[in-house]
Amino acid sequence: MSLLPRTAEEFSSSEYWERFFKKRGEKAFEWYGDYSKLCGVLHKYIKTKDKVLVIGCGNSELSEQMYDVGYKHLTNIDISETVVTHMNQRNAERRPGLTFQQVDATQTPYEDASYQAALDKGTLDAIASEEEGALARRMLTEVGRVLSVGGRYVCVTLAQESVIRLAVEHFVQMGWAVRLHCLQETESAEDSFALPVFVLICTKFRQPMPMPILEMCLGDDGAPTRLTQVAELLSAVKEHQAYSVLRKRLRTGTDATSNPSLTLCHAKTGLPRYTLTVQDSPPGAKVPRANHFAIFIVPQGRETDWLYGSSEGQRQLAASANFRRLVIVAMHRNQEYTDMQAVQSELSPMVMDLAPPGMPANQQVPFLSVGGQLGWRDVISRGVSELSGEYSVEDVRLEDGELYRRLVFLSNTGLVQSESRLLSPNTASSHKKKSKKKAMLAAPPKTLSTSLTVDSGFLCCTHHEVMVAGLTMLGVGSPQNKDVPVSVLLVGLGGGGLPQFLRDFVPCVTVEVVELDPAVLEVAKEWFGFRPDDHLTVTLGDGLERISALEKEGGKLFDVIMFDVDSKDTTVGMSCPPSGFVEASLLQKVCNLLTPRGVFMLNLVCRDPLLRKSVLERVHGVFPSVFSRGIEGEVNEVLLCSCGEKKTVDTAPPALTQAANNLQSALCSNKTARTSSPNIDIAELLKDLKVA
Repeated sequence: MSLLPRTAEEFSSSEYWERFFKKRGEKAFEWYGDYSKLCGVLHKYIKTKDKVLVIGCGNSELSEQMYDVGYKHLTNIDISETVVTHMNQRNAERRPGLTFQQVDATQTPYEDASYQAALDKGTLDAIASEEEGALARRMLTEVGRVLSVGGRYVCVTLAQESVIRLAVEHFVQMGWAVRLHCLQETESAEDSFALPVFVLICTKFRQPMPMPILEMCLGDDGAPTRLTQVAELLSAVKEHQAYSVLRKRLRTGTDATSNPSLTLCHAKTGLPRYTLTVQDSPPGAKVPRANHFAIFIVPQGRETDWLYGSSEGQRQLAASANFRRLVIVAMHRNQEYTDMQAVQSELSPMVMDLAPPGMPANQQVPFLSVGGQLGWRDVISRGVSELSGEYSVEDVRLEDGELYRRLVFLSNTGLVQSESRLLSPNTASSHKKKSKKKAMLAAPPKTLSTSLTVDSGFLCCTHHEVMVAGLTMLGVGSPQNKDVPVSVLLVGLGGGGLPQFLRDFVPCVTVEVVELDPAVLEVAKEWFGFRPDDHLTVTLGDGLERISALEKEGGKLFDVIMFDVDSKDTTVGMSCPPSGFVEASLLQKVCNLLTPRGVFMLNLVCRDPLLRKSVLERVHGVFPSVFSRGIEGEVNEVLLCSCGEKKTVDTAPPALTQAANNLQSALCSNKTARTSSPNIDIAELLKDLKVA
């Protein structure tokens, strides 16, 4: 027999509650927890001598238990005649001073300021849905009338967003102080609520407060965190609810197909400090009996590595660790971490909530890492782009021991927008390979020397290397093309690594870059050593509009057109490029802008197989020859397309090898940046080129 309401509206119906209690009979109904769970917060805000109005008491034992521990001035009201009669009969002999009255909470007969506390366990939740909250507002107004100055409305609630927003906004407008306690479950009982129970405390002042007082506490005795806006409080509620649901789910089962994550914030500042991702082993995996649970700490600056930042990589990492459950922990930028021991001590109390079901109580949980190091990251600049939001420029030391500079947009911290290797005076002339052990143990600099420069001969992104290797389709570097100019149109600047490499190492090249975001251009100039000149120019504007304008104007053709621009729309399965760049009409314009020998290069990042198929069909509809080079460990692939007659890559391997050698020689001999040499292997990059 189901005793729960079928619809939310029934919660506020007196007929529903009449049916509910008649079916329930003698058994007490402890909605949202009993006295043992609530006593800590109740005793904190309600004194035993206070006159207390208990709203919507039902047949709960809460008032009886409070009466037994010293609360002798309780007035219990409920809309149900059945439950009021039953409760009066039940307490007539044992608790003669405990009264129950059939009263509508929206219009009570009590005098103004006649109570010091109003206790509500679930009643607000029950009636808040009717008439779009009008009934609940009338009840809260009545509560404000009957409470004296200094009195408190204590409401036990599940804090559904519409309910808690209604109550908080009501009391903030009245100038009351608002505090919310989140009572997390400590037991893993199967029948416990998945959502946490909250206790809302609203305190009445003699004069309304000019500024809202909003506070959140964890547990019944947690220190309050002050918030400035109602929206912040509601956001904190959602975070606690999401964590509670996740914890309940993880306690009761495992699921290797999903890797849920949560963010832990600093208790005082509220800023994100750790992101935890849970990865379970698949059913049937041969996991040692003792390997229940482990924590893996990702070194700072390596969160975007495929192994740590992608779902596929995380599954591989978990399989290598060979535990039933692995929690992968990433540290956030602009946070200080002392050492590995301090991080372990900080995480230990929280991560145990995420242990798999059936783990022995005294099981030791190992903390794993790479070389026992926290890694190193130095945020050297922060800013805000009007188009892309907040960004961070940061230096990191990676596993190879080298320093790298990165541009990361904080709206997508899992993606490095641009990356360049840094050179110091003692490494500019040569790069000797270090062992991984030495690299990880190398002490990172506390501050960067101003003598560090960006290595223009090193391309950090493999897809950039493939685009350079694609110049073999033009015959760049061949004896017959010596001194033949090469014109490039590149949409998407980033840190400027690719266009600078082209300018510095490709013979007779001119490059026009189209960049939509002025902030990106400034970052490239200030932090990535980007220096435009006569051979490398930048046009600020929309790439689609620039291509359309160039085609309409006519008279200017390019040997190479490259698209390396990411999409801000996260709702589709293609993160690069934006969908407008692969529309058939735009692709035709690109073809019209190419010289007879011209090549179109597209960095494609598409996780949706059907969408990728559609993109390829459109590309094939314009370009007879389309080659693809996948990027190992990444979703990226580079499409190399030409408007000429259809070609294959396997008909003349010696010719392709010779073309690769010609380009390699041309890049090395044309070096204009004397601080470095091009670090790229053209032949190797073309080995996996396939017909798309």
